[in-house]
Amino acid sequence: MLQTLLLLPLVSASHHFGGTVGFSYKGTNPDGSFKVSFRNKATYDGCQYTHYWSCSRGNCGSTNEGQKTVIDSSSNAPIYNSQWCETETVETRTVGSDKPFELSDQSCCWVATRNGVNNWRLNTLVDLGRRSDTGKPNNSPDTGVLPFMRVPENCPRSYKPMAFDPDGDRVRCRYGNYNDRECDRCDQPSGFHLDEDSCTLHYQQGSADPRVYGFEMVVEDYSRQHIDLFYSDGSKAHKHPLLARRKRSVWVEISTPSLQNQSEPITLLQSPTSAASRWMWPTSTTPPPTTRPTTRPTTTSPTTTTTQTTSPTTRPTTQTTTSPTTTTRPTTTSPTTTTTQTTRSTTRQSTTTAGTPPYTNTPPLSKLPLQFSLLVDPAVPSCEEGVYLPTFVHPTPEDGARIKAEVNKEVEIKVKAEATHSVMQDLIMSGPSNISMHRSTHNEFVIRWTPMADDLGEHYPICFAVESATGSAISSFQTASYNHVHATPVSQSGIYQTEMRCVLVDVGKEQIKANVVCGESSMRVEIPKDSLNGLSEDHLELSDPTNTVCSLTTHSNSSHVIADFPLNACGTQIEEDDDNLFFNNEFTTVDDPSQLITRKHLMEISFYCQYAKKSNMTVGFTAHRKNVTVWERGFGTFTYQFEFYPDSQYQAMIDPNSYPLEYELGSKIYMEIEASSSLNNTEMFVESCRASPYDNPNYHSTYAIIDNGCTVDPTVQIHPPSNQKQFRFSVEAFKFIGLHDQVYISCSVMVCEAGNPNTRCSQGCMNSSSSNHHHHIHKREATVQSRPHFISQGPLRLHSDNSASAINLNLNLVFIAGCLLATVGMICGVVVFKTKMSKVRYQPLPTYEN
Repeated sequence: MLQTLLLLPLVSASHHFGGTVGFSYKGTNPDGSFKVSFRNKATYDGCQYTHYWSCSRGNCGSTNEGQKTVIDSSSNAPIYNSQWCETETVETRTVGSDKPFELSDQSCCWVATRNGVNNWRLNTLVDLGRRSDTGKPNNSPDTGVLPFMRVPENCPRSYKPMAFDPDGDRVRCRYGNYNDRECDRCDQPSGFHLDEDSCTLHYQQGSADPRVYGFEMVVEDYSRQHIDLFYSDGSKAHKHPLLARRKRSVWVEISTPSLQNQSEPITLLQSPTSAASRWMWPTSTTPPPTTRPTTRPTTTSPTTTTTQTTSPTTRPTTQTTTSPTTTTRPTTTSPTTTTTQTTRSTTRQSTTTAGTPPYTNTPPLSKLPLQFSLLVDPAVPSCEEGVYLPTFVHPTPEDGARIKAEVNKEVEIKVKAEATHSVMQDLIMSGPSNISMHRSTHNEFVIRWTPMADDLGEHYPICFAVESATGSAISSFQTASYNHVHATPVSQSGIYQTEMRCVLVDVGKEQIKANVVCGESSMRVEIPKDSLNGLSEDHLELSDPTNTVCSLTTHSNSSHVIADFPLNACGTQIEEDDDNLFFNNEFTTVDDPSQLITRKHLMEISFYCQYAKKSNMTVGFTAHRKNVTVWERGFGTFTYQFEFYPDSQYQAMIDPNSYPLEYELGSKIYMEIEASSSLNNTEMFVESCRASPYDNPNYHSTYAIIDNGCTVDPTVQIHPPSNQKQFRFSVEAFKFIGLHDQVYISCSVMVCEAGNPNTRCSQGCMNSSSSNHHHHIHKREATVQSRPHFISQGPLRLHSDNSASAINLNLNLVFIAGCLLATVGMICGVVVFKTKMSKVRYQPLPTYEN
């Protein structure tokens, strides 16, 4: 019994952060019933929870078993919760009637809230009547919001959830006002202002508190013109547009030292849509009377409102609104009492209070819940975005951006944020099922999602924000002590969020069918010509078409445009996250096939190959690299050859069949790069050389050997060439090689007109301060020097030492001889082993696939 009593608080623990619902009409069944797809997002403090809907009005039909997936989760939760987790359940409901029906779900409890929200309640109104304007049943607005957001107490901020209506209807957001159906408290949290027309929530002011604000909002859609809804039983219903907002005065209580003797409060009359205000003395000293509800006591507000719900089966209810400064304690204030503050200047203002309809009673076409949590954090030293608060930078899409997607093709959204005084930690997001997020080595967050056939014609909001941290961030922030009067934390560490941005993904049918084959060291892309709208291989090119292996005419045929090229060529960009490598490239159109520079992008077709880092090393990535052949205007076709030699004599290159090459740490590595061209009056210049674990010029983690024509590694030696188209150098095997399973030596080279003092080749070593000059030359005299080209050779490995395993074997034999001798042998063995390891030979690591 004692154990049961101890478990009771855990069972009834607060764990609800919010939820949303959306639906779309999916046609009729053979028996005449209707199919409706529902998407329900639920956020709790664990991924195991979900919503369970019941029918509260009308014929709600039946549902099949829904498919539940995890959208996102984070440990950056309020102090009373270890995490939050958002899931989405997608289910198809079969409904026998197209008449309106309502689904509801309710239970206990919200996470700890400061505005007194305890039980959570969700309500969804569906009407499948056929519209007279579209000829189809109504589709609900597509809504999106992050389930948990946070803002510093001293930084005003606006939050605009996505609210897009596929039928073009007018959408508005309001606070729930139907007690025990749409909301629990049915009030407006203090310090916030909701603009119902734009569906924007403005945080204005508040104090820090470890508890969240629980927002219980409702999204509704209204036709923009008079329409009729026709039902299968022959009846119909008329729907009219949402009537204009009625201008209302806002009661404000103000007291200043000069006005303390006045017996009347000052009233500020302001239209909710007006930017200007005017002061005037009220004609009556008593605000509109208020009444106390009969259901439960609440703090009285100086206005009385009567709210009628949209459900035709309910009767009007009278409810008292709550001002931004009210508490949850019951009061017995007289309806005609006016309180005047005399001790300090205060302003109490409520432009959109619960229970006060800013519109006349117009029934909506549909009604959806929109609930989420918002935490007010301690003050931040600066509210300027980009200092402590992270700010979005390129290539992050703008808020409200429309993104075109095609069925069975992955959508990629890159998000990046920066701050000078905090470190980027994570990206939180909300979107459709099977969405994923990866963090690249370029400090970008990449959101990926692939729409399926059933998503055709749908519109999916994706909302996101980036979180950053300072100091000991998560741990110290969650254990910070709050002063509930001034909200001053003991720790200055904190977690900060960018603004919330939401984009809308429009799913269309597949336009271009492409087949991508990822090989061991190359990729092949095949595109049917009949999907290119008359374009051929002459109108397309890869990101860098200068290498002859990048030509699309080599492999293309009469029916397909085909590109088959190495992973390290043709401008392929390499990205990585913790688990995978991504090799990205794209086709772009050109105005004129004779032009090398793309001036007009009529079409862009992006593609990539993905490789798991922890897969086994394949033979294709250990092979000797072939020569690189390049064509360039003014120089024609020329070839680069990159080879390794056993010594400084450069007589015979190392046999390509012996790759990968192994070197002892500190031993000399001899290399030669040579350019061959039909033009005699040319010379070659090596601008940079780097070591990298992957054979790609765009990989970021490299070891510099030569940079801007200057030697960087102190062991580099330049050896005399046999002609001006050769470059010979050596370097001692360095520890960077041993940190990876294998590495490649990659160089950026170019050819120039020999003897011309205005070329990059003639300038040799240049520091960074003078590097801008040669870029000028490159643009002004493009015919006297080529563009830089990437060549590589390898792979290289540090020679592994097997002596340690032999020592271990000897120790085992000694152990058999006797305990005393074994002890002595083990002590000696450890000393010898450590001595061997101190030389930092090859360190075995998990192999990688390139």
